[in-house]
Amino acid sequence: MSRIFRRSISSFKRAPQPFSIAEDSTQFATHLNNVFPSLHFPPELAQRILTHGSHKAAVHGHNGRLSFVGRRVLESYYLLFLHSVARNQNQHDYEYLSSRALNTYLLGEHVAPRWSLGRILRWAPTVSQDVLLAHKNVKKSSPKIKQSADVELENALTGNPGIVRSVGLYKVMGDAVQSVMGGVYHQFGGSVAHRLFHTRILPHILLPDKAEGVPVEFHHQALAICERMGGVDGNLLVQEPASNRALSEFEIEAVETVQPKRVAAASA
Repeated sequence: MSRIFRRSISSFKRAPQPFSIAEDSTQFATHLNNVFPSLHFPPELAQRILTHGSHKAAVHGHNGRLSFVGRRVLESYYLLFLHSVARNQNQHDYEYLSSRALNTYLLGEHVAPRWSLGRILRWAPTVSQDVLLAHKNVKKSSPKIKQSADVELENALTGNPGIVRSVGLYKVMGDAVQSVMGGVYHQFGGSVAHRLFHTRILPHILLPDKAEGVPVEFHHQALAICERMGGVDGNLLVQEPASNRALSEFEIEAVETVQPKRVAAASA
């Protein structure tokens, strides 16, 4: 009996695993490193960031916790931005402005395609395969749409909004954006996450012709801060001079009003 038992144990140890964690994690890290060239994501962290809880591989770890952290980090940086540029405007409802700009669906629609998350994110739709195939056949019969770099996500976003919402695409991709922010905050720290927010997220949720997104009166300040931090393709690891470090923590009002205050302080 003991010999049979030992044989069964050895065969169990040799049994193939359902998922190759090490193999998968490399491609996730490669994707994030290409999207953010100045950062280097550990493979295990990248895999967790890009695995949604709906996927079968989520038993090995998913992005739920990182998304939770990322939402709080995004909200904190956005509220600090609003406080700095609207400190003399008491009529603004910060809670409303935050929900309007940082809505998960909005992040999934306007930020996720910029990072090509539709190519790499592991997730499972909430509708049957038959519904997805029917929608795919309808799209084939429609006029061709110019494809972007993120073909899978962009095609879905330009399709029937009802189908997109029913499969949870906006929500899942928005969760992934939040997870990336949570992962960056965890791995690289608040300074890098702060720069990521102002250069890779805030400029893409301005949405000047829509009721959602950042209010139009704050667009100039948002773009000015983005440029000051290196622009949308700037190095996320660049350290600011000591003289600007306190300024960047609270974004003291609009950029054009900062210099006179600093000069006045120096003369005093």
